[in-house]
Amino acid sequence: MSETGWDDVTVIRKRAEHAKVTKGDAAINAARRAGAVVGIERKVAGGTNKGHSGTDHQRIAKLDRENEVAPPPKLSLSVGKAIQQARQAKGLTQKDLGQKINEKANIINDYEMSRTIPNQQVLSKLERVLGVKLRGKNIGESLHSK
Repeated sequence: MSETGWDDVTVIRKRAEHAKVTKGDAAINAARRAGAVVGIERKVAGGTNKGHSGTDHQRIAKLDRENEVAPPPKLSLSVGKAIQQARQAKGLTQKDLGQKINEKANIINDYEMSRTIPNQQVLSKLERVLGVKLRGKNIGESLHSK
């Protein structure tokens, strides 16, 4: 009867085992007591608005290929003054402007004080909301003066 194959079990696929993710300290401590290998990694930018940092991969690759150490590009003082004057002319606070472009108020403050590395996406949003040119030539002029 066993020659007919009715009693044989063939496993076609079996799920591969993967590492278990624990979120509590108690589970991690229990695994350590049991002698299991425990690796702890935290998300670097978990729950924060870090969408604009580190997105310029072409520039980073170019810097890796170069041997010289070059300082990162700085935002000129004229751009910061133009942002501040246009914001005040529209009667907006830094918080209001930040909400209009979906950025935090401290980012607006950094741009106005010229102490940040310029991000073209943020500058584009600021130009659109303020109606003032912030890149290239004629910084501070109206966008609609053509």
